Amino acid sequence: MSRRPIARSPDLQRLRQDGYDLECKGAYLLIKDIPYANAQRQIKRGILISGLELADDATKKPETHVTYWTGEHPCLSTGAKMTSIENGSPAQSFGDGIQADFTFSAKADYRDYHHKMTTYIERISGEARMIDPSVTAMTHPVHLAGEEETLFNYIDTASARVNVGALNEKLARLRVAIVGLGGTGAYVLDFLAKTRIAEIHLFDGDVFEQHNAFRAPGAASIGDLRAHSTKVQYWARVYGEMRAGIVAHPRFLDSSNASELQGFDYVFLCMDSSQAKREIVAALEQMGTPFIETGMGVLRNDDQLRGLVRVVTSTPQTRNQARPHISFADGNGAENEYSTNIQIVELNALAASIAVIRFKKLVGFYADSCHDYRCGYSISANEIVAEGV
Repeated sequence: MSRRPIARSPDLQRLRQDGYDLECKGAYLLIKDIPYANAQRQIKRGILISGLELADDATKKPETHVTYWTGEHPCLSTGAKMTSIENGSPAQSFGDGIQADFTFSAKADYRDYHHKMTTYIERISGEARMIDPSVTAMTHPVHLAGEEETLFNYIDTASARVNVGALNEKLARLRVAIVGLGGTGAYVLDFLAKTRIAEIHLFDGDVFEQHNAFRAPGAASIGDLRAHSTKVQYWARVYGEMRAGIVAHPRFLDSSNASELQGFDYVFLCMDSSQAKREIVAALEQMGTPFIETGMGVLRNDDQLRGLVRVVTSTPQTRNQARPHISFADGNGAENEYSTNIQIVELNALAASIAVIRFKKLVGFYADSCHDYRCGYSISANEIVAEGV
């Protein structure tokens, strides 16, 4: 949990000073021990929840009037259901153990979160006080020092805005490796770094050079290029501004050290075709590790580029189907579509997008009715073809 928004936000500090039992979990505000009347005119205690709009982990003016509630549906002092704030939305899970049984809607132009939350609290607990005048939501709890958010350097408000926190938890304890941090691998990192994956390990022995900047996320500075950092050290530094858990391994992998991939939940292979790649694939298959391999074959023809982007997913259940589609061409012999090594930034990003979507299907984030082991995009036909089991 994070207490940073409370320390940085006058409206949340005022709620605490008033005596409310509040907690921030990610980008949600929870106020606990709110007294309410149920249908039997009994006094119960519930939790009022609101998403938070934040800038630099400090609250902004609320953009929505909606709140959520954990507990029975509040009633009037007569026992009749309180319909003035009722909303027909179903129960929801927001992740981090936050469960909402009901959604409330009391439309108003709220100045801040003190205004918003106390308005709801007064409506709900006011009915309870008509039954027992002694009850109050201002319980003045003892506040212990809280743990700070340890993964992200600032709170993920994007997930809270669309309530996908529970889905993000499916990735939270995973350890993932990316082998190859050229164009596609860097975009895979860009996408994964914004999830709650616990650890992302980067393997590549190359230096981040000028040509890499033109097929990678973001905008490298001249100073970045002059530093001659390895790719993995450069990218670990870039995304270390956002989160923890990114580990750089500045070396190439082959049969001599592929055992370093032991213990990862998933591996992304974003490396050029080579004998080393063949050895890594063999090692991953022996380990029983699911992996996603990316590649592209682009040719110049009639002063235009044509070709394909390819993503292969190999799991213990699809080894035999996936293996024939993995490219091991090493450039020897006749020229083929995998030996030209033409890479264009949008195709790198597309390959990474398909790979990460496939990964998120494997962990249950996205629905999957195809279970594809191969996905290919044709540039000239503008078609995506997938083969599944």
